[in-house]
Amino acid sequence: MAVRVSPTEARELERIVREQRGEARLYRRARMVLLAARGASVSGVARQLGTNRTRVGEWLRRFEANGVAGLRDEARSGRPPEITALERHQVIASACSKPSEFGLERVLWSHESLADALEESGLVRSISSSTVGRILTEAELKPHRVKAWCHSADPEYQGKMRAIVDLYVSPPVGEPVLSIDEKSGIQVLSRLRPMVPTSAGRDARYEFEYKRRGTRCLFACYNIRTGKVLGRCTLRRTREDFLSFMDFVAHHYRQQRVHIVLDNLNTHKDTGRGAFMTEWNHAHRDRFEFHYTPTHGSWLNQVELWFSILSRQVLRYGDFHTPNDLVRTIEAFIRRWN
Repeated sequence: MAVRVSPTEARELERIVREQRGEARLYRRARMVLLAARGASVSGVARQLGTNRTRVGEWLRRFEANGVAGLRDEARSGRPPEITALERHQVIASACSKPSEFGLERVLWSHESLADALEESGLVRSISSSTVGRILTEAELKPHRVKAWCHSADPEYQGKMRAIVDLYVSPPVGEPVLSIDEKSGIQVLSRLRPMVPTSAGRDARYEFEYKRRGTRCLFACYNIRTGKVLGRCTLRRTREDFLSFMDFVAHHYRQQRVHIVLDNLNTHKDTGRGAFMTEWNHAHRDRFEFHYTPTHGSWLNQVELWFSILSRQVLRYGDFHTPNDLVRTIEAFIRRWN
């Protein structure tokens, strides 16, 4: 079957064949026409492209009738849409509301529960969970997913935040800036079986079951200029434990002025029950200046970054048979860190 191809059509067909990310079916149809234009028979084209003569003949006739545009699929009528534009908006609006507004005892929507609620409330005549999912995907809504959010209502947030950041960026000459906090409730977990190391094509594996051998608290002091860490493990995190650790810090840092960054835990500051930190500072010749993070702003405390490193590298998959094993491991990590 001879096919006549104009220079313009030839260039367009060649472009379709060269296109790396075009439709595979359009690529095959363009090749059919080019092969036929170069003298290949219908049977020869079918053999080369792994198809049958009937299909090749159909697309060659489509090309002769309509040119390159004839190689594209025609629009299909399909079934008329059952969900109206108004109902689609009802789906989106309902997904952005709380299930409790529909009288449901749940916190988050699923596609199924949203479809049922829409039908029962009469907002939509009839809708399937898959249609709900399609509408929400098009609207880029994922009502089943939640991210944590912590809002600070501290009226002095900006001032406290800027003061701490200024300390980090431009620490006073000769005056250490120390970030102090505790990591409480560190679990002493003893795995029933040792971790299986990684191998080709397989991740490392650790035993899900464990025995809990107690907990420990880690007080840590991070020097933001040098990165040096002072640490002490305790059974609890009482005010007495904290002030004892502060004595330990004061023994190591004897400069005339030392800056301490702390969060707002009640053991870290003066309370209505007593001026604990003020009295402690008086006992140390008022050498320390305390900088408290804003409410819900403890992430500004840089020692939290070091706690995260400790968790990832030591604690998360650790295997500790006794509390002393945990303490020795943490102390060894601090020595290597320093």
